[in-house]
Amino acid sequence: MNKPIKVLLIEDEPLTIDVYERALKATTSLNGNLKFSIDSANNCDKAMAKLNMAETNGGIDLVFLDMRLPPSKDGKILSGEDLGIKIRSLFKDVKILVCTTFSDCYKISSILKNLNPDGFLVKNDLSFPILVEAIGNVILEPPYYSKTVMKIFRKQSTNDFIIDNIDRKILYELSNGTKMNELPGVLPLSIAALERRKRILKDVFNVNGKGDRDLILLAQEKGFI
Repeated sequence: MNKPIKVLLIEDEPLTIDVYERALKATTSLNGNLKFSIDSANNCDKAMAKLNMAETNGGIDLVFLDMRLPPSKDGKILSGEDLGIKIRSLFKDVKILVCTTFSDCYKISSILKNLNPDGFLVKNDLSFPILVEAIGNVILEPPYYSKTVMKIFRKQSTNDFIIDNIDRKILYELSNGTKMNELPGVLPLSIAALERRKRILKDVFNVNGKGDRDLILLAQEKGFI
């Protein structure tokens, strides 16, 4: 490859960005044909600014994407998962390498179905050599999934439920204090449809009772808000 591969690192931990940069340099050392032009963003708003700029400047080739990102200021992008969906819509041929601390079965299944990442790494599975191996595989022979993801991927066909963007927005609004009777003004669903979705979410998270506190706490713990 003659042209540098354009890389965007979307991660809010400076030390992690440093590790990614060193891994990319190590990848070049192993394969001199792979050279990288690296940029980074540490939140959803900065990432969108970089992505919009890339859209007018020849696109982007590879995105390292963290899932645990604060929502955008306008509340339209609630997480790294939402950002990944946006990236897929902007760039047809981009390769996405998800790196996350989340290891919850429902969260990983949601990311697999919504983003179909070219690489998917749970950070607890990682060592530096595995990261370098993953980068090379994602570029030359995707996909690459780390150990935890592979275990869940094999079980995915038995899991029919997926938490979609509407569900995440319901959880997000409830966590911000929005009342159920106010949600139809925020989301394009009737109160009956919203109540039905909330009941299903409580079943999924095994939450009992009428209150929403336990549902919100579990959704936060599992990385959906």
